Amino acid sequence: MARNPERRTALVDAAIEVLAHEGARGLTFRAVDSRAGVPLGTASNYFTNRDDLFMQAGARINHRMTPDATEVEQVMLPAPSRELVTSLMHWLVQRMADDRVGYLAMLELRLEATRRPALRTRLTETVRAEFDQSGAFYSEAGLPGDADTFLVLHLAMTGLLLEHLTLPDMLSDTALDRLVDIVVTALVPPHEPDGP
Repeated sequence: MARNPERRTALVDAAIEVLAHEGARGLTFRAVDSRAGVPLGTASNYFTNRDDLFMQAGARINHRMTPDATEVEQVMLPAPSRELVTSLMHWLVQRMADDRVGYLAMLELRLEATRRPALRTRLTETVRAEFDQSGAFYSEAGLPGDADTFLVLHLAMTGLLLEHLTLPDMLSDTALDRLVDIVVTALVPPHEPDGP
């Protein structure tokens, strides 16, 4: 098995591009080699089979979508409030829009997971771990609302991102920033300051 980590990362990023542009059926070693601009047969030296390639792409997308801890620290400087939640959701949408290819590739992986039990198991574990970590972060940061608030906010933002990144004209009569504001205002209670 080849050991060049930079080449492996480039191949996985190429796989993500293929997933986003051609779908799961288009994800072949030949397509990855072509997208990465490497000699044919290179990807097969790095990945055991297509399932391995799917798994590696999922892990890489997760890595790409996870914000840097220093950035999170900066974003979290203001006091907990509905306004901070709004700011966080705007930041989330911007990060996903900035890596639209990664987001679309993740959607393709989710669809492929309905046909591949091993991928479904692994992807479910990864997405659930991220969800649990985000929920704990929300709670520990003292952001307004409870676990149900976070759950519904997660589901609403997932739906908003799906619409925006797959059919952006469907809600084009309302600006994206306004949609984020509407979601947060509808779901997140105003933050009540602690007692005296």
